[in-house]
Amino acid sequence: MKLSTQASHDQYFKTATYKNTLVRIFLCDHLLTFRFSLHHRHHQIPAFSAAGHLLLRNRRGACTLVLPLESFAHGGKQVGVTYDERSLIVNGKRELLFSGSIHYPRSTPDMWPELILKAKAGGLNVIQTYVFWNIHEPEQGKFNFEGPYDLVKFLKTIGENGMYATLRLGPFIQAEWNHGGLPYWLREIPDIIFRSDNEPFKHHMEKFVTKIIDMMKEEKLFASQGGPIILSQIENEYNTVQLAYRNLGVSYVQWAGNMALGLNTGVPWVMCKQKDAPGPVINTCNGRQCGDTFTGPNKPNKPSLWTENWTAQFRVFGDPPSQRSAEDTAFSVARWFSKNGSLVNYYMYHGGTNFDRTAASFVTTRYYDEAPLDEYGLQREPKWGHLKDLHRALNLCKKALLWGSPNVQKLSADVEVRIFEQPGTKVCAAFLANNNSKEAETVQFRGQEYYLPARSISILPDCKTVVYNTMTVVSQHNSRSFVKSRKTNKLEWNMYSETIPAQLVVDSILPKELYNLTKDKTDYTWFTTTINVDRRDMNERKRINPVLRVASLGHAMVAFVNGEFVGSAHGSQIEKSFVLQHSVDLKPGVNFVTLLGTLVGLPDSGAYMEHRYAGPRGVSILGLNTGTLDLTSNGWGHQVGLSGETAKLFTEEGGEKVTWTKVQKAGPPVTWYKTHFDAPEGKSPVAVRMTGMNKGMIWINGKSIGRYWMTYLSPLGRAYSIRVNNLMVIFEEEEANPEKIEILTVNRDTICSYVTEYHPPSVKSWERKNNKFTPVVDNAKPAAHLKCPNQKKIIAVQFASFGDPLGTCGEYAVGTCHSPVSKQVVEEHCLGKTSCDIPVDKGLFAGKKDDCTDTSRTLAVQVKCSNKDPKRSAN
Repeated sequence: MKLSTQASHDQYFKTATYKNTLVRIFLCDHLLTFRFSLHHRHHQIPAFSAAGHLLLRNRRGACTLVLPLESFAHGGKQVGVTYDERSLIVNGKRELLFSGSIHYPRSTPDMWPELILKAKAGGLNVIQTYVFWNIHEPEQGKFNFEGPYDLVKFLKTIGENGMYATLRLGPFIQAEWNHGGLPYWLREIPDIIFRSDNEPFKHHMEKFVTKIIDMMKEEKLFASQGGPIILSQIENEYNTVQLAYRNLGVSYVQWAGNMALGLNTGVPWVMCKQKDAPGPVINTCNGRQCGDTFTGPNKPNKPSLWTENWTAQFRVFGDPPSQRSAEDTAFSVARWFSKNGSLVNYYMYHGGTNFDRTAASFVTTRYYDEAPLDEYGLQREPKWGHLKDLHRALNLCKKALLWGSPNVQKLSADVEVRIFEQPGTKVCAAFLANNNSKEAETVQFRGQEYYLPARSISILPDCKTVVYNTMTVVSQHNSRSFVKSRKTNKLEWNMYSETIPAQLVVDSILPKELYNLTKDKTDYTWFTTTINVDRRDMNERKRINPVLRVASLGHAMVAFVNGEFVGSAHGSQIEKSFVLQHSVDLKPGVNFVTLLGTLVGLPDSGAYMEHRYAGPRGVSILGLNTGTLDLTSNGWGHQVGLSGETAKLFTEEGGEKVTWTKVQKAGPPVTWYKTHFDAPEGKSPVAVRMTGMNKGMIWINGKSIGRYWMTYLSPLGRAYSIRVNNLMVIFEEEEANPEKIEILTVNRDTICSYVTEYHPPSVKSWERKNNKFTPVVDNAKPAAHLKCPNQKKIIAVQFASFGDPLGTCGEYAVGTCHSPVSKQVVEEHCLGKTSCDIPVDKGLFAGKKDDCTDTSRTLAVQVKCSNKDPKRSAN
């Protein structure tokens, strides 16, 4: 290697030649001088980066990155992504990357710009998404990239809004998505074994991945082409199943990584939770506490990246709501960046909706509603705001985090400080961490005293000033309201009962397997058989009836005998198998047994997914005089799908093919219902409350908005594309009455604040300007900060107390200590405004004498936002 004598145009670069290739050396720390002896016989060249860029080290261990000059655009500006052990380097710049998962098919194209802008306003600079193979290639060789499946449009929208993108190709993705994203037709490829060193699977996987990469290149969407994509992912959490495939798992991982590298995207590839990620592929962490659980990159020249920080937990039918506090999420992120992390991705930042049948086994239609942006795209506070403040605080530390030298000091048994600083400069940032989960602690650090709540981290961008504490929420709170529409709830319902088949053509001795029958085209299949009962087989005692018993591998079932409803049963996400057992009325002679087998999504995880099965596996009649009658091998007929699905009763045209009758009372099982409704008042999101219903699916204007299961926890359906005269169609599996269904609008117009005298001021009180950390206000003090959504104004102060108030947003109450002028002060600061700040100041709330002692005070405020004129009343 030979250094050029040519003068550098940038103090951070030098040019050189290596094996006759002109390269440019990027100095990772411009404070250190790069020196090396090329003639020293012990000189070694380290490994190359993900994009084939040469990596070197100086004598003090600071990395350097050697980039081919072809990767630089005109004017010496680098285009593309490289990395070293500290961070990704995007277009020649180190970045702290705050990312959020938003999946394009879990929302609608008209929502994409707003979701992306809200993510950006929340301090994110990256959007992460999976690529969903089974929606793009539902039938082999037939592709769909239209409407909500327009991946290119989604990525371009990200780029147009000045953000980066991470593309997780999988193509196995899990994601609580039907079949883990793999198309059903893959199951029918001869000799295939999913996610293994298996030639049929590798052939189809490589073919699809190559197609997506070629699309991205054609649209110039990779950062190396000037586009937004800075990272790509191959496979997904394979370590969790790898041992099941033994040597074929090891060789598959190596093949997958090298196949991806061979596609030459010009950006790094990652494998999440994959310790043996090959070559330059970066192994990344998934989980809730990666700052403590991640064992680190598998090579010293790779950065620490966190691809999934779970903002809550996905829900399955039967589960209670999943919770993860804003404080815990913030603690995990602060911990990560204090331990050399440089990218975090929130999974999910907006969960959205599992439309149609896209949810995996037993996963609810609502997905990650507890994310910073809820199912409706509304900001969930304080999670959205507390994380936004965290991102700002970390950006105030950016220079120290990316260029400083780290060290750790123990201040007490439970308190440590992690410091990043550049010796000889004022660049310094500190993270004070109290790891005690129960007790607060006060510590001394560099001559100052700091109070740390239990299990919290304080961020000091200048190693002196606390601008943020993970446990102390300064941002506002809000409460979500579902409001019954005044305009659209006079619904007139009509019904049509599905024909219950009595005797289908026998095409199998045994009941057929349900996945193989439906082929992911429907949730439903009819099974029929007949039995001839002799009068002597019948029990003469009238109160003792025979029992129908059906053992099923999943997921749910409705049973009929002689056209009469017998009963229903279902499994769960944990135990999909179940037994349906109900008494039946048999008659002498021929009896018809009809079963409606139901799926609630295909599996999305685990080894050997191609060998999962569902549906009835044993059928018998108990209680006959002749003993138990086994019907399993009795000969069965099958009908895949409902007749109403075939006729498309969920559309205006299909609905004209049958005769509907007016709903007078509860309808029988397996019944279709329809109504029309106009768009509700206002512009808020719309939901459907399914009161009176049990289990089934909803269509709005011909599009399925997903499954509901009221008797197993799913009270709301999300309505999209609402217009004048909307058609709503419901298929209900059990007896139900739709007359109590309600059309709702959704808002977060109730906003709150809960701030003590000891809260730090808002992180917006400081900035870093010209590499200097400076306050932007003269005297930064704690305050309540309120801001209405969508330019609405504060029309009422519903609660205000300066003292020791109790409760949470929407449920505040006055404590034992209260300033009587609290409401008056808040009204003077806030009424009629879009946003307001109320200082937490005893002097401001002095007024009449309060009943407080000399203890610390808290200000709790709740206000109502609206487009109406403000009124000085708390309605």
